Amino acid sequence: MRVLVTGGAGFIGSHFARRLAAGGDDVVVLDKLTYSGNRANLEDVAHRFVEGDIADAEVVAGAADGCEAVVNFAAETHVDRSILASGAFVDTDVMGTHVLLEWARETGARFVQVSTDEVYGDVQPGQVSREDDPLRPSSPYAASKAGGDLLVLAYVRTYDVDASITRGSNTYGPNQYPEKLVPLFVTNALDGEPLPVYGDGRQIRDWLHVSDHCAGIDRVLREGCAGEVYNVGAGNEDECENVAVTRSILDLTGADSALVRHVDDRPGHDRRYALDSAKLRGLGWEPSIRFEDGLAETVAWYRDNRAWWEPLKAGEYREYYRRQYADRLA
Repeated sequence: MRVLVTGGAGFIGSHFARRLAAGGDDVVVLDKLTYSGNRANLEDVAHRFVEGDIADAEVVAGAADGCEAVVNFAAETHVDRSILASGAFVDTDVMGTHVLLEWARETGARFVQVSTDEVYGDVQPGQVSREDDPLRPSSPYAASKAGGDLLVLAYVRTYDVDASITRGSNTYGPNQYPEKLVPLFVTNALDGEPLPVYGDGRQIRDWLHVSDHCAGIDRVLREGCAGEVYNVGAGNEDECENVAVTRSILDLTGADSALVRHVDDRPGHDRRYALDSAKLRGLGWEPSIRFEDGLAETVAWYRDNRAWWEPLKAGEYREYYRRQYADRLA
């Protein structure tokens, strides 16, 4: 099958492109190569690459020519950045999704929208989010992803587009741009820099290894039903607070606990996410990597691949980091 992977030079997208290529699929990657897109992520992937914006219909049509399916990873994804400047999130996550859906409508191709558990908003202790729960996004990022999801469902209902949605939990692993919690704290710990923990650090996330996430998306691509949403969550038995993740990173890197700095929380910060993934498990998918094992593997990867991440923590990243943390760490 020829598959267009949008955002395929990013973190999860590049791992998914690698998975498809290893399985014998014909992979076309379309990526705008903004700050978190990195061609180095695709060095070992057999693919055709097109640089461009999913919000540009001509670019999409050219890149997708001959493709039987599109899996949309292209998105602005970082909550903190959406709080600083939300416009780009609407442009890519909503308008870009619209352009891709128009192409799918015109061609009859299969469409998979890669979304997030953040569209559900805060989940109370003891509860889980299910696919038919109301969407209550807290951040501009989550709201833009919810907007894209609703467009997908509307195109299924109105135009009979063959489209499904996946909503994944917090994902970690190699090649993740060093602004999210795990790669930020790992690389800072390795460099002896502060680990800025938001608020009391007791926020809970269901950490999912990138290879398990990609396996779930692949299952939905091939076996998911049109108009259906599928949660992709790790279902970790022991819920893990961010402070516990931080302690694990300190242990794995050998860094000094004095590096931990509790800083002002971000606005609208959700306390807890938890997904019910029974629907996807019903298709035969199961996560295979325990968080403890995956985190140790991830820390080792960053320790061994400084040449990949050190150049990223300069220029644009350094300016973002200053805007985000300078006052908090003062």
